Amino acid sequence: MIEYVIQAQNKFSLGLKELWHYRELFYFFTWRDVKVKYKQAALGVLWAILQPLIMMVMFTLIFSKALKVSSDGIPYPVFALSGLLIWNIFSNGLLNSANSMVTNANIIKKIYFPRLIIPMSAVLTALVDFFFALIVYALVLIYYHQNVIILKLIFYLPLGILITIITTFGLGTFLAALNVKFRDFQYMIPFMIQFLLFANPVLYSAKAFTNPWINALMKANPLSSAIQLCRSVFTGQEVDWLAVGTGSIVAILLLAIGIYTFRKTESYFADLA
Repeated sequence: MIEYVIQAQNKFSLGLKELWHYRELFYFFTWRDVKVKYKQAALGVLWAILQPLIMMVMFTLIFSKALKVSSDGIPYPVFALSGLLIWNIFSNGLLNSANSMVTNANIIKKIYFPRLIIPMSAVLTALVDFFFALIVYALVLIYYHQNVIILKLIFYLPLGILITIITTFGLGTFLAALNVKFRDFQYMIPFMIQFLLFANPVLYSAKAFTNPWINALMKANPLSSAIQLCRSVFTGQEVDWLAVGTGSIVAILLLAIGIYTFRKTESYFADLA
């Protein structure tokens, strides 16, 4: 008989050994969330493709045609969709992970498994949508005859995705822990995500700002760095590595804060959820 001892984890530890022991649950929770998300939809998983496409068209009409927003010399649909690719990982992952502990309250109360698996799986679900959106983006690039720098595609795009995942998981675990105790957060989070959409250079260029304080905030913003990395793959623009380094440090700090808050409150999850 195999004995498994449940021990309290270090407050800043991911508990990688324990997560590996329960690795099958990542597939279970992620696949379950994907199926539930599109189960009752007539178009099913096609919505993962249609959503970024519709958003691209809508923002092109508003920001490019009506407001004449600069797109750094590339077609605005290419510009907007490159930002939306990263943004959708963040917004969907943050919303799902922040509500994940409350949504899975019944499972949490019944059996033991590493609770971090739940918000992690919520972020992985957002990655599934990302890969479908990437198909749309490839078609848009072909339509506009936009060149892709292969070397940057291999290195920059995965790095941008990694920074986004770390940021999303850090904030997601932090909010998931708070949401269990203070249910007000489930109403605040959608508004916060809407605000962050316009506070990040998703639909406009970060070069639009001349204020040194705003530029400093942009450099410290992990999502701004991730979007810049993603866009440089398709535009050939130079990357501000100082900003990427600063944004990466902030992302790691957010991850540490999120894990610490999650670990500190996780013993109460079964009672509060």
